[in-house]
Amino acid sequence: MELLLKNGTVLDYASNTNEKLDVLIKDGKISKIDKHIEKDVDKVLNCEGLYIMPGMIDMHCHLREPGFEYKETIETGSKSAVKGGFTTICPMPNTNPTPDNPEVLKQIIEKGKKVELCNILPFASVTKGEKGEELVNFKECLDAGAIAFSDDGMPIENARMVREAMIETNKLGSFVSEHCEEKSVSAGAINAGKIAEKLGVEGVFPEAEEIMASRDIVIAETNNLHTHICHISTKTSVEMIRDAKKRGVNITCETCPHYYFFTEDEVEISKANAKMNPPLRTEKDRQAIIEGLRTGTIDAIITDHAPHSEEEKNRELSKAPNGIIGFETALPATITALISKNLISYLDMVRLMSYNPAKLLKLTNKGELKEGFDADITVFDPNVEYIYSKEDIVSKSKNTPFIGKKLKGQVVYTIVGGDIKFER
Repeated sequence: MELLLKNGTVLDYASNTNEKLDVLIKDGKISKIDKHIEKDVDKVLNCEGLYIMPGMIDMHCHLREPGFEYKETIETGSKSAVKGGFTTICPMPNTNPTPDNPEVLKQIIEKGKKVELCNILPFASVTKGEKGEELVNFKECLDAGAIAFSDDGMPIENARMVREAMIETNKLGSFVSEHCEEKSVSAGAINAGKIAEKLGVEGVFPEAEEIMASRDIVIAETNNLHTHICHISTKTSVEMIRDAKKRGVNITCETCPHYYFFTEDEVEISKANAKMNPPLRTEKDRQAIIEGLRTGTIDAIITDHAPHSEEEKNRELSKAPNGIIGFETALPATITALISKNLISYLDMVRLMSYNPAKLLKLTNKGELKEGFDADITVFDPNVEYIYSKEDIVSKSKNTPFIGKKLKGQVVYTIVGGDIKFER
């Protein structure tokens, strides 16, 4: 099959391309990128007024299957992902059973292939059952298709075990992605501060993230290892990682759109639909996250897509589960909060949502618009403005503070392996 994208603005960070070009796709690969390609093909997409970027890669999300299909399934999550422009997603291992062995990993991968919407590359857990007691067989999990390792929302408290896991995964060319949370100071519903006090709920101290992040920086630096820090949210975390990188520490990190779009004030409006872990922070923290994205301290934007049922999120704040959905709002939230305010460029967005994730995950044929690379492509309208509504959501769950917010930018086509998987 041959597909031709005509008259769109091609955005490619690797080649510093930001110009009007045509893109020819053949047999699932990018065949040619040039001005005014004229060829008889199976289908032509007129991309006048649209931007064409390498398919977005979400290296941290939750699909809930197996075990919690009432929240989301691999199929419904994949539909949500392609609607949001994601061509590759990496589900975290907090399912039941846990993907801590080849059998469960293969089941997830096979189900993803059967659904056939986006590439699904699952994380395996670091410890068996995410219990922090016994390390998994890293080689067996990698051989079965694990993209990397994380215990996700279950922080590994044993520093010796984390050290050993970093050493073993690095030897195999992989890494550990760490949810940083020191449990002794993390009990609480939302960020410790004015809103927690006003609502009369216990607050999560920012040190919960920062203490654990500093521990992992020390382990990585002392042993010359690569480690990756999940969804950072505080000014101190940004500064610690920035300083570590300046010293040559092999550390990478990620953040989410909600940390640069919202502050803790949103909890008063959206209640538990603005409750996540780590929690929304202060304006000072939000500004630091933006600066980290601008300067390269933060390597990737991820969604942390975390579906929950309406019944669960309708509980009182202290008892409602953490997490919000994010596939369908990541791109417009980034355009609205960052690009439209000249805080980052469109090429920065490509770096953070396509190029860097591909490099971190060693996906050698993704993350760039280049002849011979996989035809995983996101096409979006940068100018359309709208109020995001609950009716827009295709995820099985609807837990998001973006409902009712004015957003700019919208995905028009999502192409995976040369096939159109979403069309607005």
